[in-house]
Amino acid sequence: MKNKDMGKGNEIKIAIPALRFPEFQDTEGWKEYILGDFLLEQPRYGINAPAVPFLEELPTYIRITDISENGCFLPNPKVSVNHGAINDFYLNIGDLVFARTGASVGKCYKYKEKDGKLVFAGFLIKVSPDQTRLSSDFLFQFTFTQQYWKWIDLTSTRSGQPGINSKELASMELYLPVKDEQQKIADCLSSLDDLIEATAQKVRALEKHKKGLMQQLFPAEGKNVPDLRFPEFQGTSVWEEKKLGKIGNFIGGGTPNTTNPEYWDGEILWYTPTEIKNGYLKSSNRKITKQGLKNSSAKLLPKGAILITTRATIGDVAISKKECTTNQGFQSLVVNDSEINLFWFYWIIQHKEELIKKASGSTFKEIGKNEIINIIAYSAKKQEQQKIADCLSSIDELIEATTRKIEVLKEHKKGLMQQLFPKI
Repeated sequence: MKNKDMGKGNEIKIAIPALRFPEFQDTEGWKEYILGDFLLEQPRYGINAPAVPFLEELPTYIRITDISENGCFLPNPKVSVNHGAINDFYLNIGDLVFARTGASVGKCYKYKEKDGKLVFAGFLIKVSPDQTRLSSDFLFQFTFTQQYWKWIDLTSTRSGQPGINSKELASMELYLPVKDEQQKIADCLSSLDDLIEATAQKVRALEKHKKGLMQQLFPAEGKNVPDLRFPEFQGTSVWEEKKLGKIGNFIGGGTPNTTNPEYWDGEILWYTPTEIKNGYLKSSNRKITKQGLKNSSAKLLPKGAILITTRATIGDVAISKKECTTNQGFQSLVVNDSEINLFWFYWIIQHKEELIKKASGSTFKEIGKNEIINIIAYSAKKQEQQKIADCLSSIDELIEATTRKIEVLKEHKKGLMQQLFPKI
Protein backbone atom coordinates (compact mmCIF):
# COMPACT_ATOMS: atom_id res chain seq x y z
CA MET A 1 0.00 0.00 0.00
CA LYS A 2 1.34 3.43 -0.92
CA ASN A 3 0.42 6.95 0.21
CA LYS A 4 1.56 10.40 -0.81
CA ASP A 5 3.34 12.60 1.71
CA MET A 6 1.68 15.90 0.66
CA GLY A 7 4.30 18.04 2.39
CA LYS A 8 7.27 16.55 0.59
CA GLY A 9 5.63 15.21 -2.51
CA ASN A 10 7.40 11.89 -1.96
CA GLU A 11 5.69 8.54 -2.23
CA ILE A 12 5.78 6.73 1.12
CA LYS A 13 5.16 3.01 1.46
CA ILE A 14 2.71 2.07 4.19
CA ALA A 15 1.86 -1.36 5.59
CA ILE A 16 -0.64 -2.50 8.23
CA PRO A 17 -0.27 -5.68 10.30
CA ALA A 18 -3.13 -8.16 10.68
CA LEU A 19 -3.19 -7.69 14.45
CA ARG A 20 -2.90 -4.41 16.36
CA PHE A 21 -3.44 -3.54 20.00
CA PRO A 22 -6.81 -1.77 20.57
CA GLU A 23 -5.30 1.68 21.18
CA PHE A 24 -3.57 1.63 17.78
CA GLN A 25 -6.28 0.10 15.58
CA ASP A 26 -7.49 3.43 14.22
CA THR A 27 -4.07 5.06 13.90
CA GLU A 28 -1.99 5.45 10.75
CA GLY A 29 -0.21 2.53 9.12
CA TRP A 30 3.44 1.62 9.47
CA LYS A 31 5.83 3.59 7.26
CA GLU A 32 8.94 2.32 5.50
CA TYR A 33 12.24 3.80 6.64
CA ILE A 34 15.99 3.21 6.40
CA LEU A 35 17.59 1.83 9.57
CA GLY A 36 20.56 4.21 9.37
CA ASP A 37 18.24 7.23 9.77
CA PHE A 38 17.28 6.00 13.26
CA LEU A 39 20.74 5.42 14.70
CA LEU A 40 22.89 7.54 17.01
CA GLU A 41 25.95 6.68 14.92
CA GLN A 42 26.86 4.56 11.92
CA PRO A 43 27.08 0.80 12.60
CA ARG A 44 30.54 -0.14 13.93
CA TYR A 45 32.73 -3.22 13.68
CA GLY A 46 34.09 -4.78 16.87
CA ILE A 47 37.69 -5.07 18.03
CA ASN A 48 40.07 -7.45 16.26
CA ALA A 49 41.73 -9.09 19.23
CA PRO A 50 42.19 -12.71 20.32
CA ALA A 51 40.18 -14.19 23.17
CA VAL A 52 42.02 -15.07 26.37
CA PRO A 53 40.95 -17.31 29.30
CA PHE A 54 38.29 -15.64 31.43
CA LEU A 55 39.52 -13.45 34.28
CA GLU A 56 37.36 -11.37 36.60
CA GLU A 57 39.68 -8.36 36.23
CA LEU A 58 39.30 -8.39 32.42
CA PRO A 59 36.14 -7.61 30.41
CA THR A 60 34.05 -10.44 29.03
CA TYR A 61 34.36 -10.96 25.27
CA ILE A 62 31.29 -11.57 23.10
CA ARG A 63 31.84 -13.29 19.76
CA ILE A 64 29.57 -14.75 17.08
CA THR A 65 29.76 -18.17 18.72
CA ASP A 66 28.55 -16.76 22.05
CA ILE A 67 25.15 -15.75 20.65
CA SER A 68 22.41 -18.40 20.75
CA GLU A 69 19.78 -18.88 18.06
CA ASN A 70 17.24 -17.01 20.18
CA GLY A 71 19.57 -14.05 20.71
CA CYS A 72 20.88 -14.83 24.20
CA PHE A 73 24.47 -14.51 25.42
CA LEU A 74 25.47 -18.15 26.04
CA PRO A 75 29.27 -18.41 26.03
CA ASN A 76 30.82 -21.86 26.16
CA PRO A 77 33.31 -21.27 27.59
CA LYS A 78 33.22 -17.71 28.89
CA VAL A 79 36.31 -15.78 27.72
CA SER A 80 37.93 -12.37 28.19
CA VAL A 81 39.80 -9.91 25.99
CA ASN A 82 42.98 -8.02 26.86
CA HIS A 83 43.75 -5.10 24.53
CA GLY A 84 44.66 -1.46 24.91
CA ALA A 85 41.69 -0.23 22.84
CA ILE A 86 38.89 -2.11 24.63
CA ASN A 87 37.39 1.08 26.11
CA ASP A 88 36.03 1.95 22.65
CA PHE A 89 34.24 -1.38 22.26
CA TYR A 90 32.04 -1.80 25.33
CA LEU A 91 28.33 -2.41 24.77
CA ASN A 92 25.83 -0.06 26.39
CA ILE A 93 22.14 -0.28 27.22
CA GLY A 94 20.14 -0.23 23.96
CA ASP A 95 22.99 -1.53 21.79
CA LEU A 96 22.57 -4.52 19.50
CA VAL A 97 25.26 -6.54 17.74
CA PHE A 98 24.81 -8.44 14.47
CA ALA A 99 26.88 -11.36 13.18
CA ARG A 100 28.33 -10.17 9.89
CA THR A 101 29.83 -13.30 8.33
CA GLY A 102 29.64 -17.06 8.00
CA ALA A 103 26.79 -19.46 8.68
CA SER A 104 25.60 -17.28 11.59
CA VAL A 105 25.28 -14.09 9.53
CA GLY A 106 22.32 -12.01 10.69
CA LYS A 107 22.15 -13.48 14.18
CA CYS A 108 21.52 -10.69 16.70
CA TYR A 109 22.05 -10.03 20.41
CA LYS A 110 20.62 -7.11 22.39
CA TYR A 111 22.82 -6.10 25.32
CA LYS A 112 21.55 -6.91 28.82
CA GLU A 113 23.13 -5.51 31.98
CA LYS A 114 22.79 -8.87 33.71
CA ASP A 115 25.34 -10.28 31.23
CA GLY A 116 28.02 -7.99 32.71
CA LYS A 117 30.39 -5.65 30.90
CA LEU A 118 30.87 -6.92 27.36
CA VAL A 119 33.39 -6.03 24.65
CA PHE A 120 32.25 -7.02 21.15
CA ALA A 121 34.50 -8.84 18.68
CA GLY A 122 35.46 -7.96 15.12
CA PHE A 123 32.99 -10.24 13.34
CA LEU A 124 30.10 -8.38 14.99
CA ILE A 125 28.54 -5.06 13.97
CA LYS A 126 27.22 -2.79 16.72
CA VAL A 127 24.03 -0.79 16.15
CA SER A 128 22.92 1.96 18.57
CA PRO A 129 19.30 3.04 17.93
CA ASP A 130 18.03 6.51 18.80
CA GLN A 131 15.67 5.35 21.51
CA THR A 132 13.45 8.41 21.19
CA ARG A 133 12.35 7.19 17.76
CA LEU A 134 13.31 3.51 17.49
CA SER A 135 12.94 1.06 20.35
CA SER A 136 15.95 -1.25 20.51
CA ASP A 137 13.59 -3.93 21.93
CA PHE A 138 11.41 -3.57 18.83
CA LEU A 139 14.44 -3.73 16.51
CA PHE A 140 15.62 -6.89 18.28
CA GLN A 141 12.23 -8.56 17.79
CA PHE A 142 12.25 -7.47 14.14
CA THR A 143 15.36 -9.65 13.63
CA PHE A 144 13.16 -12.74 14.08
CA THR A 145 10.70 -11.79 11.32
CA GLN A 146 10.49 -13.31 7.85
CA GLN A 147 11.09 -9.88 6.33
CA TYR A 148 14.41 -9.53 8.14
CA TRP A 149 15.66 -12.99 7.17
CA LYS A 150 14.63 -12.49 3.54
CA TRP A 151 16.77 -9.35 3.56
CA ILE A 152 19.68 -11.22 5.16
CA ASP A 153 19.47 -14.03 2.59
CA LEU A 154 19.38 -11.57 -0.30
CA THR A 155 22.04 -9.17 1.01
CA SER A 156 24.52 -11.69 2.41
CA THR A 157 24.87 -13.73 -0.78
CA ARG A 158 28.53 -13.70 -1.80
CA SER A 159 30.70 -15.70 -4.17
CA GLY A 160 32.44 -17.15 -1.11
CA GLN A 161 31.35 -16.99 2.51
CA PRO A 162 28.03 -15.16 3.17
CA GLY A 163 28.31 -11.78 4.88
CA ILE A 164 26.92 -8.28 5.40
CA ASN A 165 28.84 -5.05 6.03
CA SER A 166 28.07 -1.97 8.10
CA LYS A 167 26.87 0.12 5.13
CA GLU A 168 24.47 -2.61 4.03
CA LEU A 169 23.10 -2.92 7.54
CA ALA A 170 22.54 0.85 7.75
CA SER A 171 20.67 0.77 4.43
CA MET A 172 18.24 -1.95 5.52
CA GLU A 173 14.60 -1.02 4.94
CA LEU A 174 12.01 -1.70 7.62
CA TYR A 175 8.46 -0.67 8.41
CA LEU A 176 7.96 1.18 11.67
CA PRO A 177 4.88 2.21 13.64
CA VAL A 178 4.91 5.09 16.12
CA LYS A 179 7.23 4.67 19.09
CA ASP A 180 4.47 3.74 21.57
CA GLU A 181 3.24 0.93 19.32
CA GLN A 182 6.82 -0.27 18.81
CA GLN A 183 7.27 -0.58 22.57
CA LYS A 184 3.92 -2.29 23.09
CA ILE A 185 4.81 -4.97 20.54
CA ALA A 186 8.31 -5.34 21.96
CA ASP A 187 7.02 -5.71 25.52
CA CYS A 188 4.51 -8.37 24.46
CA LEU A 189 7.10 -10.45 22.61
CA SER A 190 9.79 -9.88 25.23
CA SER A 191 7.50 -11.28 27.92
CA LEU A 192 7.21 -14.45 25.83
CA ASP A 193 11.00 -14.53 25.47
CA ASP A 194 11.34 -14.28 29.24
CA LEU A 195 8.94 -17.19 29.69
CA ILE A 196 10.79 -19.27 27.09
CA GLU A 197 14.14 -18.54 28.75
CA ALA A 198 12.79 -19.31 32.23
CA THR A 199 11.46 -22.64 30.95
CA ALA A 200 14.81 -23.37 29.27
CA GLN A 201 16.55 -22.66 32.58
CA LYS A 202 14.29 -25.28 34.20
CA VAL A 203 15.43 -27.81 31.59
CA ARG A 204 19.08 -26.98 32.23
CA ALA A 205 18.55 -27.27 35.99
CA LEU A 206 16.85 -30.66 35.59
CA GLU A 207 19.66 -31.90 33.34
CA LYS A 208 22.24 -30.76 35.89
CA HIS A 209 20.29 -32.44 38.70
CA LYS A 210 20.07 -35.68 36.72
CA LYS A 211 23.80 -35.64 35.97
CA GLY A 212 24.64 -35.18 39.66
CA LEU A 213 22.18 -37.89 40.68
CA MET A 214 23.66 -40.39 38.23
CA GLN A 215 27.11 -39.80 39.69
CA GLN A 216 25.73 -40.81 43.09
CA LEU A 217 23.43 -43.66 42.03
CA PHE A 218 26.22 -45.59 40.29
CA PRO A 219 29.40 -46.64 42.12
CA ALA A 220 32.36 -44.30 41.65
CA GLU A 221 35.62 -45.71 40.31
CA GLY A 222 37.18 -48.08 42.83
CA LYS A 223 33.93 -48.65 44.75
CA ASN A 224 31.43 -51.51 44.68
CA VAL A 225 28.46 -49.58 46.12
CA PRO A 226 27.08 -46.17 45.11
CA ASP A 227 27.27 -43.14 47.39
CA LEU A 228 23.48 -42.86 47.34
CA ARG A 229 21.10 -45.78 47.83
CA PHE A 230 17.36 -45.83 48.34
CA PRO A 231 16.39 -46.54 51.99
CA GLU A 232 15.22 -50.10 51.34
CA PHE A 233 18.64 -51.05 49.93
CA GLN A 234 20.90 -49.34 52.46
CA GLY A 235 23.06 -51.86 54.28
CA THR A 236 22.30 -54.64 51.80
CA SER A 237 24.89 -56.55 49.77
CA VAL A 238 27.48 -54.82 47.63
CA TRP A 239 26.96 -54.67 43.89
CA GLU A 240 28.20 -57.65 41.90
CA GLU A 241 31.23 -57.31 39.66
CA LYS A 242 30.65 -58.70 36.18
CA LYS A 243 31.71 -58.17 32.57
CA LEU A 244 29.28 -56.43 30.24
CA GLY A 245 29.20 -59.57 28.14
CA LYS A 246 27.33 -61.28 31.02
CA ILE A 247 24.59 -58.64 30.99
CA GLY A 248 23.11 -59.82 27.73
CA ASN A 249 23.83 -60.31 24.04
CA PHE A 250 25.68 -57.69 21.98
CA ILE A 251 24.60 -57.68 18.33
CA GLY A 252 26.25 -55.89 15.40
CA GLY A 253 24.54 -54.37 12.40
CA GLY A 254 24.88 -54.20 8.64
CA THR A 255 23.87 -52.37 5.48
CA PRO A 256 21.98 -53.99 2.62
CA ASN A 257 23.27 -53.29 -0.89
CA THR A 258 22.31 -49.66 -1.48
CA THR A 259 22.10 -50.16 -5.27
CA ASN A 260 19.39 -52.80 -4.96
CA PRO A 261 15.96 -51.10 -4.69
CA GLU A 262 14.37 -54.37 -3.52
CA TYR A 263 16.24 -54.01 -0.22
CA TRP A 264 15.03 -50.50 0.62
CA ASP A 265 11.87 -48.51 1.42
CA GLY A 266 10.34 -51.41 3.31
CA GLU A 267 8.80 -51.61 6.79
CA ILE A 268 11.81 -52.48 8.96
CA LEU A 269 13.43 -49.59 10.87
CA TRP A 270 17.16 -49.16 10.07
CA TYR A 271 19.30 -46.74 12.06
CA THR A 272 22.62 -44.99 11.48
CA PRO A 273 24.74 -43.42 14.27
CA THR A 274 23.74 -39.85 13.34
CA GLU A 275 20.15 -40.62 14.40
CA ILE A 276 21.12 -41.63 17.93
CA LYS A 277 20.45 -39.11 20.67
CA ASN A 278 20.19 -40.32 24.25
CA GLY A 279 16.57 -41.35 24.64
CA TYR A 280 13.92 -43.42 22.89
CA LEU A 281 13.65 -44.15 19.17
CA LYS A 282 10.34 -44.62 17.37
CA SER A 283 11.16 -44.02 13.68
CA SER A 284 14.19 -44.07 11.40
CA ASN A 285 15.22 -41.98 8.41
CA ARG A 286 15.41 -45.06 6.22
CA LYS A 287 13.78 -48.49 6.26
CA ILE A 288 14.73 -51.82 4.74
CA THR A 289 12.72 -54.74 3.39
CA LYS A 290 12.67 -58.35 4.59
CA GLN A 291 14.81 -59.17 1.57
CA GLY A 292 17.31 -56.51 2.60
CA LEU A 293 17.45 -58.00 6.10
CA LYS A 294 17.90 -61.52 4.73
CA ASN A 295 20.67 -60.56 2.31
CA SER A 296 22.85 -58.48 4.65
CA SER A 297 24.57 -58.69 8.02
CA ALA A 298 21.84 -56.52 9.56
CA LYS A 299 20.07 -58.24 12.48
CA LEU A 300 16.51 -57.76 13.66
CA LEU A 301 16.59 -56.35 17.19
CA PRO A 302 13.66 -56.68 19.61
CA LYS A 303 11.74 -53.80 21.11
CA GLY A 304 13.73 -52.46 24.06
CA ALA A 305 17.16 -53.15 22.56
CA ILE A 306 19.85 -50.68 23.64
CA LEU A 307 21.56 -49.24 20.56
CA ILE A 308 25.20 -48.19 21.21
CA THR A 309 27.25 -46.35 18.58
CA THR A 310 30.75 -47.74 18.13
CA ARG A 311 32.28 -45.75 15.26
CA ALA A 312 33.46 -42.13 15.00
CA THR A 313 30.94 -40.98 17.62
CA ILE A 314 31.30 -43.62 20.33
CA GLY A 315 28.95 -44.34 23.21
CA ASP A 316 25.83 -42.49 22.07
CA VAL A 317 22.94 -44.65 23.19
CA ALA A 318 19.20 -45.04 22.71
CA ILE A 319 16.43 -47.55 23.34
CA SER A 320 14.29 -48.68 20.44
CA LYS A 321 10.54 -48.59 21.05
CA LYS A 322 10.00 -51.01 18.13
CA GLU A 323 11.75 -53.86 16.41
CA CYS A 324 14.61 -52.44 14.36
CA THR A 325 17.95 -52.96 12.64
CA THR A 326 21.13 -50.85 12.48
CA ASN A 327 24.09 -50.36 10.20
CA GLN A 328 27.54 -51.64 11.16
CA GLY A 329 28.33 -48.63 13.35
CA PHE A 330 26.63 -50.24 16.36
CA GLN A 331 26.83 -52.90 19.00
CA SER A 332 23.29 -53.24 20.33
CA LEU A 333 22.59 -54.80 23.72
CA VAL A 334 19.67 -57.12 24.37
CA VAL A 335 19.76 -57.67 28.13
CA ASN A 336 19.01 -60.95 29.89
CA ASP A 337 15.67 -61.43 31.66
CA SER A 338 17.45 -60.99 34.99
CA GLU A 339 18.46 -57.43 34.06
CA ILE A 340 16.59 -54.14 33.60
CA ASN A 341 17.40 -52.63 30.18
CA LEU A 342 16.72 -49.06 31.32
CA PHE A 343 19.21 -49.44 34.18
CA TRP A 344 21.93 -50.46 31.70
CA PHE A 345 20.92 -47.67 29.34
CA TYR A 346 21.73 -45.16 32.09
CA TRP A 347 24.84 -47.11 33.10
CA ILE A 348 26.22 -46.74 29.57
CA ILE A 349 25.46 -43.00 29.55
CA GLN A 350 27.31 -42.63 32.85
CA HIS A 351 30.29 -44.71 31.65
CA LYS A 352 30.56 -43.44 28.07
CA GLU A 353 34.19 -42.41 28.65
CA GLU A 354 35.14 -46.03 29.35
CA LEU A 355 33.99 -47.01 25.86
CA ILE A 356 35.84 -44.07 24.28
CA LYS A 357 39.09 -44.95 26.08
CA LYS A 358 39.00 -48.48 24.70
CA ALA A 359 38.41 -47.31 21.11
CA SER A 360 41.25 -47.41 18.58
CA GLY A 361 41.94 -46.62 14.94
CA SER A 362 44.03 -44.25 12.84
CA THR A 363 41.44 -42.88 10.41
CA PHE A 364 38.55 -42.84 12.88
CA LYS A 365 38.07 -44.31 16.34
CA GLU A 366 36.11 -47.54 16.73
CA ILE A 367 35.40 -49.98 19.54
CA GLY A 368 34.71 -53.63 18.76
CA LYS A 369 32.47 -56.19 20.41
CA ASN A 370 35.37 -57.93 22.18
CA GLU A 371 36.42 -54.70 23.87
CA ILE A 372 32.86 -53.93 24.99
CA ILE A 373 31.99 -57.34 26.44
CA ASN A 374 35.14 -57.31 28.59
CA ILE A 375 34.42 -53.96 30.25
CA ILE A 376 33.95 -54.48 34.00
CA ALA A 377 30.71 -53.25 35.53
CA TYR A 378 29.11 -53.36 38.95
CA SER A 379 25.55 -54.59 38.87
CA ALA A 380 22.80 -54.13 41.44
CA LYS A 381 20.08 -56.68 42.17
CA LYS A 382 17.11 -56.46 39.81
CA GLN A 383 14.86 -54.63 42.29
CA GLU A 384 17.47 -51.93 42.91
CA GLN A 385 18.13 -51.65 39.17
CA GLN A 386 14.41 -51.01 38.67
CA LYS A 387 14.31 -48.35 41.38
CA ILE A 388 17.26 -46.47 39.84
CA ALA A 389 15.80 -46.77 36.35
CA ASP A 390 12.41 -45.46 37.54
CA CYS A 391 14.03 -42.52 39.33
CA LEU A 392 16.13 -41.39 36.36
CA SER A 393 13.42 -42.01 33.76
CA SER A 394 10.97 -39.87 35.76
CA ILE A 395 13.44 -36.97 35.53
CA ASP A 396 13.81 -37.61 31.79
CA GLU A 397 10.04 -37.49 31.39
CA LEU A 398 9.96 -34.16 33.22
CA ILE A 399 12.77 -32.83 31.01
CA GLU A 400 10.90 -33.97 27.89
CA ALA A 401 7.61 -32.41 29.03
CA THR A 402 9.32 -29.12 29.89
CA THR A 403 11.16 -29.11 26.55
CA ARG A 404 7.82 -29.56 24.77
CA LYS A 405 6.52 -26.47 26.59
CA ILE A 406 9.40 -24.49 25.11
CA GLU A 407 8.49 -25.65 21.60
CA VAL A 408 4.83 -24.72 22.16
CA LEU A 409 5.82 -21.26 23.38
CA LYS A 410 8.13 -20.75 20.40
CA GLU A 411 5.37 -21.72 17.99
CA HIS A 412 2.99 -19.35 19.77
CA LYS A 413 5.47 -16.51 19.46
CA LYS A 414 6.10 -17.29 15.81
CA GLY A 415 2.38 -17.15 15.03
CA LEU A 416 1.97 -13.94 17.02
CA MET A 417 4.85 -12.26 15.20
CA GLN A 418 3.32 -13.10 11.83
CA GLN A 419 0.28 -11.10 12.88
CA LEU A 420 1.97 -8.26 14.79
CA PHE A 421 4.36 -7.43 11.93
CA PRO A 422 2.98 -6.62 8.45
CA LYS A 423 3.50 -9.11 5.65
CA ILE A 424 5.87 -7.60 3.10
